Amino acid sequence: MKRIYLYFICPILLCMLSSRVLAQDVALKTNGLYWLTTTPNLGLELALNDQWTLDLSAAYNPWTFKDDKKMRFWLAQPEARYWFCEKFEGHFVGLHAHGAQFYGGFNSKRYDGYLAGGGLTYGYDWILSPHWNIEAAIGIGYAYLWYKESPRIHCIKCEVDKHKHYLGVTKAAVSLIYIF
Repeated sequence: MKRIYLYFICPILLCMLSSRVLAQDVALKTNGLYWLTTTPNLGLELALNDQWTLDLSAAYNPWTFKDDKKMRFWLAQPEARYWFCEKFEGHFVGLHAHGAQFYGGFNSKRYDGYLAGGGLTYGYDWILSPHWNIEAAIGIGYAYLWYKESPRIHCIKCEVDKHKHYLGVTKAAVSLIYIF
């Protein structure tokens, strides 16, 4: 079954999607705020029509710092956006979801777990040139975290299962965008 999917269905889907990709319908982006926290990230935004886009963003932080301090994680944050004027220009609102897996800690505790949730976004896109934009966005929403907490020096017997409900800022971005 996997071979049928890989050899037949994937190429057909790619051909169908690529026929829709025209100029000014695809944007590649990176969030500068994530880079300030040493987190590589990349986003792809696809136009669905003149006022709706789908933003698919992801980030990954693999680093370990001095004294074995770390916060390794991956994050996926898809978002549907409605543009008030025209796609990739001016004000927009969005509905985003997010999911992540994390491991690490900076103090006396280690955290190993997951998060999932979603929220609402408001943003603005400034046109710099025909292909370059800058975007600022802020989102508020909900995240549910479930994780194991342990002392920084790992001890399986000392692990405690915890969960947390978070309500607040779930997205912050100042992104550099290249529009194809």
